[in-house]
Amino acid sequence: MKSVFLSCVLPLATVITAVAGIAGAASAAEPDMQFFHSAEGKWIGPGEIIAGKYKGTKFNCSFTGSTPDGKVGMALDGGCRVGMFTQQMSAKIERKGREGYKGSFMGGATGSGLDIIGGNVVDARKVVFTINRNQLRGVMQARIPDDNSMTVTIAVRVDDQLVPVIGMSLKRVDAVEVGSIAPN
Repeated sequence: MKSVFLSCVLPLATVITAVAGIAGAASAAEPDMQFFHSAEGKWIGPGEIIAGKYKGTKFNCSFTGSTPDGKVGMALDGGCRVGMFTQQMSAKIERKGREGYKGSFMGGATGSGLDIIGGNVVDARKVVFTINRNQLRGVMQARIPDDNSMTVTIAVRVDDQLVPVIGMSLKRVDAVEVGSIAPN
């Protein structure tokens, strides 16, 4: 009798555990998806180099945010202008399974930018990514305090402190609907 009971209950328990695990993973990914979807659209705004050799340099940026099909992540593509000169800028970030978030800023460390080697979505309004280039270590933080504004800060590690070096304050300039995720 005991073996008949176990043979019926164990498969049911396994199915329940698997469904609960899938539901837990989906609900854990929900803030991530909410954040990345809220970054979709066109953004413009000023920025400034806060520290370093070019401290005080002001610039204006224009980006388009998008999310990759079928993946958790985002891309920001566009450029920033200082006077007559425009510098193309981009960031691409995707969740890579158990490795967490990976990506690149300005082509990555093999190009003229930084590698994104980790990070997490703090909540539906804030992400923090770890950035790296040779001995340079730091973080890139993006915050979307409301549906129409985004702040991006890049800070580097100097000794044991994170020192902000670039700050941007962007405003949405399109009418992208945010706050909900389309059903599958």
